[in-house]
Amino acid sequence: MGGSEWISSSVPYLAATSGAPGDTWGAEAAAEGRRGSQRIVQAGEVEAPDEVAELLRLSAGQRVIARRRVMYLDGEPCELTDTYYPVDIAGGTGLAGTSKIAGGAVRLLAELGHVGVCVREEVTARPATGHEREQLRLAEGEPVLQLTRLTLDDSGRAIQADVMAMPPRRQKLRYEIRIG
Repeated sequence: MGGSEWISSSVPYLAATSGAPGDTWGAEAAAEGRRGSQRIVQAGEVEAPDEVAELLRLSAGQRVIARRRVMYLDGEPCELTDTYYPVDIAGGTGLAGTSKIAGGAVRLLAELGHVGVCVREEVTARPATGHEREQLRLAEGEPVLQLTRLTLDDSGRAIQADVMAMPPRRQKLRYEIRIG
């Protein structure tokens, strides 16, 4: 890793962990000699944004469980992550609260009988919103990369949608795909 560049890989966030304390982001940053942390700024039931309703195959205006976080690298905000779940999967669970989940959300979903087997990701560049500029400490006119991830179970049901915004400076996304 050169200088302050950060290489981000989706793979560590897709499989359930043991339920040990800590989180995948913190462990990934620590493995690179860095400090990763997160702050859950909101969790609970909300109306699905149009893009999320489409991803989760819900009707416009339908409610979802949302977890909104700010991710920090070495104390600096580096990503905004909003994760959405259908209410019938996540309602009344730890996913609807602001507490950290031992072993992570993927482990909790698996315990609830919802295991992701396919992930679809899209990365786009777009202008940052005012909220993103403020939260990520961006200059006026600075863009963000938006990574949208959809996780499907073995029946093809959408069980989780993530929408992440990150500054493109010093950011590299890495994909490793096993074929066959």
